[in-house]
Amino acid sequence: MEIRSAAEQGLASCHLCGKVSPVDLGECPRCGCKLHLRKPHSLERTWSFLIAAIAFYFPANLMPIMSVGGLGGTSHDTIMSGVLNFWKKGDLLVAIIIFAASILIPILKMLALVWLCLAASGKTRTSPKNLARLYHVTELVGRWSMVDVFVVAILVSLVQVGALSSVLPGPAIVSFAAVVVLTMFAAMSFDPRLLWDQHADRDLPDTP
Repeated sequence: MEIRSAAEQGLASCHLCGKVSPVDLGECPRCGCKLHLRKPHSLERTWSFLIAAIAFYFPANLMPIMSVGGLGGTSHDTIMSGVLNFWKKGDLLVAIIIFAASILIPILKMLALVWLCLAASGKTRTSPKNLARLYHVTELVGRWSMVDVFVVAILVSLVQVGALSSVLPGPAIVSFAAVVVLTMFAAMSFDPRLLWDQHADRDLPDTP
């Protein structure tokens, strides 16, 4: 028995309310949202947000994320220098949390999205089931992406700030926030159904 997909039968799921309706209707009969078989220009939008996020990632890590001023002068710390300072002081847990939230997770998110885009374009032959799991993990991590923005608050709260000291956010915080927002938009723009479309076009067995 041949199993036909909803797209092959001309059925579209509303991106707003989820109701499945014939795409020929043009608009969702429930909420009036325009119907599409797939998210319009999904890959183009995902690539655009992703490239922009990669561009902002470098100044986010190379520029100072905070400046600490005191009697001994003013010091400017990047994310990595902050991690190293906490590590040297023995605050290993704080160093690991900051490194994971600010450096490791954004890199893994961007690499995962690149892989997904290449797979949706037919450049790789990975199992769509595994790719779908990867997308859901990426989307799940994206919900916690704002933890990255709070890194500055963690750094500031752990610095001994007295009456003669001052802590100010550095220029990297803007780039860092941009990376978080752009990677979230990239994940939202990606349509995972494109992975299964490629699989159906190749007519390959679903094996890892």
